[in-house]
Amino acid sequence: MTITTFNRVLPAALTALLAAGACSAPSGTVTGATPHTVAGTATTTAATTIAATTIAAATATTATTIAAATATAASPAPASAAVAPLSISDPWVKTARSGMSAAFATLVNTTDEAVTVVAASTPVSSSVELHEVVGDGGSTTMRRKQGGFVIPAGGRHVLQPGGDHIMLMGVRTAVEPGVEVPFMLTLKGGRTVSFMAVAKDFAGANESYAPHE
Repeated sequence: MTITTFNRVLPAALTALLAAGACSAPSGTVTGATPHTVAGTATTTAATTIAATTIAAATATTATTIAAATATAASPAPASAAVAPLSISDPWVKTARSGMSAAFATLVNTTDEAVTVVAASTPVSSSVELHEVVGDGGSTTMRRKQGGFVIPAGGRHVLQPGGDHIMLMGVRTAVEPGVEVPFMLTLKGGRTVSFMAVAKDFAGANESYAPHE
């Protein structure tokens, strides 16, 4: 019951109470009037009880409504889920039955601070490393990316054949064309970002692995 409803109920209850009082017999002893006096008194008492009960119920309901409204207003809105600091665009992985493979994508930083990827993992490989490709005397060699992949604030970092990539060193489950392979990136600070990469046939990305790495 709202406050407005209570304000309507209270006058009605008081009106009933006054009307009941008006019907009661005046005080004093009058021959033959005792039954009327008793009846009037009973009527007045009943009306008073009903009115009091109605007022009490209206007051309790209104108080409950006000308390609930106050509690609702005071309760803070639920916090929105934290936005992932990194989004993964166009991820794919090179098909392979065993040995080595590589995963590529565009890493997009959704924050106003630099984000660093320090590690990666996938259930299809026993060993996963972050690699870069460097030139050495006219040939190219891949090696571990020291410091990981750094994505500037609001920027992006492209993982592509012939450049930075996620290297699967020991494929233990065949990566067939069209299969979606799960990956997890670990960021500096401990947060993780997961994504699915579709497997594609690709003849490139066959750089040799630096012996000292």
